[in-house]
Amino acid sequence: MPATTFEFQVEARQLLQLMIHSIYSNKDVFLRELVSNASDALDKLRLEKLRDDALDADVSDLHIGIDVDKEARTLTVRDNGIGMSYDEVGQLIGTIANSGTAQFLQELREAKDEAGAEGLIGRFGVGFYSGFMVADEVTLVTRRAGEDRGTRWSSRGEGTYTLEAVDDAPQGTSITLHLKPADPENQLHDYTDPWKIREIVKRYSDFITWPVRMVPEGSAAGDGSDEAPAPETLNSTKALWARPRDEVSDDEYHELYKHIGHDWQDPLETIRLQAEGTFEYQALLFLPAHAPHDLFTRDSKRGVQLYVKRVFIMDDCEALLPPYLRFVKGVVDAADLSLNVSREILQQDRHIEMMRRRLTKKVLSTVKDMKAKDQDRYATFWREFGTVLKEGLVTDPETRDAILAVASFASTHDDTEPTTLKQYVERMKDGQDDIYYLTGESRQAIENSPHMEAFRSRGIEVLLLTDAVDEVWADAVGEYEGKRLRSVAKGQIDLGSEDEDSSDGGREQQAEEYAGLLGWMQEQLDEDIKEVRLSSRLTVSPACIVSDAHDLTPALENMYRAMGQEVPRAKRILELNPDHHLVKGLNRTYREREDRTELAETAELLHGLAVLAEGGQPKEPARFVKLMTGRLERTL
Repeated sequence: MPATTFEFQVEARQLLQLMIHSIYSNKDVFLRELVSNASDALDKLRLEKLRDDALDADVSDLHIGIDVDKEARTLTVRDNGIGMSYDEVGQLIGTIANSGTAQFLQELREAKDEAGAEGLIGRFGVGFYSGFMVADEVTLVTRRAGEDRGTRWSSRGEGTYTLEAVDDAPQGTSITLHLKPADPENQLHDYTDPWKIREIVKRYSDFITWPVRMVPEGSAAGDGSDEAPAPETLNSTKALWARPRDEVSDDEYHELYKHIGHDWQDPLETIRLQAEGTFEYQALLFLPAHAPHDLFTRDSKRGVQLYVKRVFIMDDCEALLPPYLRFVKGVVDAADLSLNVSREILQQDRHIEMMRRRLTKKVLSTVKDMKAKDQDRYATFWREFGTVLKEGLVTDPETRDAILAVASFASTHDDTEPTTLKQYVERMKDGQDDIYYLTGESRQAIENSPHMEAFRSRGIEVLLLTDAVDEVWADAVGEYEGKRLRSVAKGQIDLGSEDEDSSDGGREQQAEEYAGLLGWMQEQLDEDIKEVRLSSRLTVSPACIVSDAHDLTPALENMYRAMGQEVPRAKRILELNPDHHLVKGLNRTYREREDRTELAETAELLHGLAVLAEGGQPKEPARFVKLMTGRLERTL
């Protein structure tokens, strides 16, 4: 049969030119596409042979071969797979798309920016035609397994292609690219360089099931040697996530983790997941043993590696895990995604969202099992990643219960062992309705806070939260098992009095006795405070500063400002301990003296001391020091 020339359809020709010039800035992916197609052809032949044992096809050494000819500047990718018939070549290769081409081009024309265009391009499979990104001419020779004659297809990508039948084609398919001149400025490398071929195969196709072989440089046929050169296998073919667990050693898993995680330590935990059904995928995830240095850096890389049928697609696929699991490393291999899927498309794909939820659930359940079965490894995990995991309590309400189930916190119950919220609730005193907590920079600072005095004296447990995110998640979560989460530094706290019949009388009598002082101090400190009131949370200190129940704490205010969000500074409340000798003296002096100039300075000092006690700073430190120095001088 003589060679016949065909024309591409108008729309297909336009799309071909778009693909040649605009698909990828990284043109290396052409080899990924061709190797992936070859792998599919080998898979199909193996399946066909299983179905039809009478099929005349050699399956003894299925592989993919890559040949380079530097002088002719050609690169050939061949396989001994299923191959194609003459009619199949016309249908599968002769037309770029069987349907949807017009709609695709219309949407591309309507794309308002370059990013939008790239996103649309990602929806269209490049496949075989990616070769035109690096070649002036592409020739395909193929013979379908079980047939006698083969087919040659050839095109320069300029609107036409030729088809002819051939008699001497081997089983399978070979694609020869007549390469363009190298142009490093436009990311067009010299693809006759064996080192470059090794790099691309290792990066994108290392876990392809079939061996990818190349004859070593300098040993090509015709070099005068008597023996045929032994080809070099470029890929490992070891997709550990696709092999049964009992066939893979821990050392092999650890080596893979070190490779993809760029870590020198073994992982803390290995997680395997295989999903079957309408959307199939496999995952091999790792929990590191230590936090990376850039865990809280805004521009840090996160996410896992994404493969499609063992073909590498992208590093750091953020769409597969939420940000609060950004420390998880690993591989996800999907069976039904396009090789040309873009990051923009991943963010909208419903299958990706299903995978994300399943992977998140699997990671959290693994941590839960670790907590139940191996406290030492759990303690390591929580020490390294507890802070970032708690971000999910704010950003992911769907998994809030699962995160709380694995979270642990320091508390006043034990000096060294953390507690869970479940354990806290089980220990709550009769009549206690709230889970109390206090935030601060360190455990020591919190334990020494005046806000803790009444809780300590009554033996009421308080959670000691020292991470910056604790201010946010405690407010966002609000309650646990019907028990309200309540800061001991906010709002009114009424724990009941240990001695209602004290010498100073009951609460009503105290409120009446101190009413004048409280009103006068509020006038004196009006610029800085919202209210002055008597405290039921103090037993030792004379005063403390608290926030109103619904106001932001200073720490939260500072956090929002650091993120560029301006928030109004809320006035806070000054609470006085009516049983403290200093406060009693203030009240006595207020009643006895009409000249209250010095008393006003004392009130200012008392407020400054309360601010210092919670780790803050007086509004005017120099004035505070001057007043304090004057007082100290007068006592000598």
